[in-house]
Amino acid sequence: MLHSAPPASAARVIRTVQGMPTSDGAGVKLRRVIGTPQLPDLDPFLMLDEFGTDRAEDYIAGFPEHPHRGFETVTYMLDGRMRHRDNHGNEGLLVPGAVQWMTAGRGVVHSEMPEQEEGRMRGFQLWVNLPARLKMSEPGYQEFPPERIPVAHPADGVSVKVIAGSVVDADGSAVTGPIVQPATEPLYFDVGMAPGRTWSLSLPEGHNAFVFVFEGALSVGEGDDARPLATRTLGVLGGGERVILASGDAAARAILVAGRPLREPVAKYGPFVMNTKEELMQAFVDYQEGRF
Repeated sequence: MLHSAPPASAARVIRTVQGMPTSDGAGVKLRRVIGTPQLPDLDPFLMLDEFGTDRAEDYIAGFPEHPHRGFETVTYMLDGRMRHRDNHGNEGLLVPGAVQWMTAGRGVVHSEMPEQEEGRMRGFQLWVNLPARLKMSEPGYQEFPPERIPVAHPADGVSVKVIAGSVVDADGSAVTGPIVQPATEPLYFDVGMAPGRTWSLSLPEGHNAFVFVFEGALSVGEGDDARPLATRTLGVLGGGERVILASGDAAARAILVAGRPLREPVAKYGPFVMNTKEELMQAFVDYQEGRF
């Protein structure tokens, strides 16, 4: 939860990551930012993929049926349309500005296929770990169209789409996102800043957090500790709970994400994330035997 009176200590960027080009699904081209040798994870975050292209051949094959167990996937669409279906009878269409927070739990087999043959496809998919006690929970969805994602205006020239967590608006009221996950208490903000603006906010104590700039450039931090983040650069935050963002001569846009670390053993392979190798092996057996 955010507080109107921020702590004195300001967070700084303790490392930066550019991400690496890769492909997934049936050949969809994307950039993997978390989940690489450079940054294997940032507890509780297991993976962050950025996808964005005007070339239909880079996305048209989509992500045919594939399984998941033991974690959550968060899909945030900026541009384009993606159809989701799973083996439990759930189906939905993600349009620009929509968010799907899927809890795979004990197992789900789903597909994510583009519902367009031309035009821009852009967005993010974030993988969030589940604690051991919830890894075999029932699958579930929190899915919201763009009109259900509230927008805060905490400072002049600053707008924040609040997907999860809360932001204090300029009038002092709290703007709270629709996504709730008590296990990791996540914050997920899409921050837009006009040129020459500064905004600060407080993060919950102990949360791991990152900023990923996807339009323009931002400076993160205070005074001599301020560090620039160029387009398509992720900054891992540390050293304080107060985050200070500043835009330069051009407008900028970034996602700011934070979550409470689980501090549990992680055993992962492909689409399964468990706590032990034995649980991983069981996941493969259960999937092969149709128990998802």
